[in-house]
Formats: sequence, structure tokens, C-alpha cells
Amino acid sequence: MADLSLEVVCFLLLAALCAGFVDAVVGGGGLVQLPALLVGLPGASVVQIAATNKLASFCGTSISAATYVRRIRPDPRTFLPLMLAAFVGSAGGALVASLLPRSAFDPIILVVLVLVGGYVVARPSVGELTKLRFEGGRHLAVVALTGLTIGFYDGAIGPGTGSFLVFALVGLLGYNFLEASAKAKLANWATNLAALAVFIPQGAVIWDLALVMAAANVTGGYVGARLAMARGAKFVRVFFLLVVSGFVVRIGGQLLGWW
Repeated sequence: MADLSLEVVCFLLLAALCAGFVDAVVGGGGLVQLPALLVGLPGASVVQIAATNKLASFCGTSISAATYVRRIRPDPRTFLPLMLAAFVGSAGGALVASLLPRSAFDPIILVVLVLVGGYVVARPSVGELTKLRFEGGRHLAVVALTGLTIGFYDGAIGPGTGSFLVFALVGLLGYNFLEASAKAKLANWATNLAALAVFIPQGAVIWDLALVMAAANVTGGYVGARLAMARGAKFVRVFFLLVVSGFVVRIGGQLLGWW
């Protein structure tokens, strides 16, 4: 990190702080932190940037997940299978990360985000109350499939994972936004851990920068989790729509060559 200017370090710390906050409330902090690393570290390899991003995110996710567990007390019968499936999926995704060009996924992500945002806008009551759509084995099957699929995406690409988890838990399973955020954070913690289990042995993490960014991410994650619990599901829903809209503008602009 010695070869980085003070301006670049401050820029990356601010990005990590914002990413931790966004990630704790609705997920998707990687769409803030990862582009910042790409801009701030133009000479680093893709795997170095991905690994450094994962370590910083893992630390922030650990704090926000612990905060949610203490306050919300999510049902382990759902979040444990979700975490396990997400861990397996993320490890598999990380192993094939170098084979999957991210540019191929941007149009798919954009379409999914537009559909997700449109669904939440069209259904104002969605995510306000928990009304589970499945029971017993069917519930666990949907949970496992959700964790495996989104976990694989997180290991292979990453950005927006938390938001996709929140929406899947709200739209597919019927949880309210606050409960979904708590469970999504636990699953995201597992996906980050799995990816790091692949990246660290490769020596891909830029440790000094990652640890400094981790401290900022932790701060943002703690503040975001506390604010989400204090303000409730309606606040999380509004914040979710704002973040999804920002992601749509960013990815759409990138595909159109605006930046």
C-alpha cells in the first residue's frame, strides 16, 4: 500500500465505508467497493481485486450479521441450510471465476435488477409482513436452491449478491424485508468465507490495503445494521429500491458506454 497516494487510500476507505453501510441494510455493497478498487488499483490483477474486496466485505459482513443475530434472532431452520448451500455454491463459483468474463454477465444482471425493482414497486405490500409461501420440505428446497445459485454467482462474480438474496427471500419465500436482510447477511457471510478459502491460498489478497478497508467496512456495516433495525421493514424497502435504481443506472450506463 506504500505506493498508493493518500488521495487513493482515502477514496478506497470512503468506498469501503459506504459499501459496508449499503451491504448491511439491503446488500449489494460490492457494487460500490469493487468498482472503487478497479479505479484505485489499475495495475492489480482481477483476482487480486476480487480477493481484496472479499476480505474487506467479509469483515464488515461479520459485524452486521452478528448484530442482526443478536437483535432479530432469525430462525436457524432457514438460515443454516441457506448458509450451507450458499457456501458450497460460492466455493464452486470462486474456483471457476477466472473462466467467466464479467462482461458477459452485465446484461443479465441489468435485466434482473430492472425486474426486481419493478416487482417491488408494483407490489407495495411485498416485504412488509412475513407470509411464507412454502412449508416443510418445499421451503427447505427453495432455500437450498436459492443459496446454491446466488452463492455460485457471488463466488464467480459477486456484486449485488446481498440484494439478490434479500429479494429472493422476500419475493420467493415471503419474508419481510427486515427478516430477509438478516438471513441474507448470514448467507453472504458464508459466501464471502467460501470465496476467501479459495483466494487466500492463491496469495491473491493485498493484505495491508484489505485490512484498512475492512475497518471502514466494519464501521459502515455496524451503523447500517443498527439503522435498519431501528427504522424497520419500510425503511429497508425504500433503501432497497434506491440501491437497485443506482445499480441499474451504473450498469446500464456502463453497457451504453457512458462511463
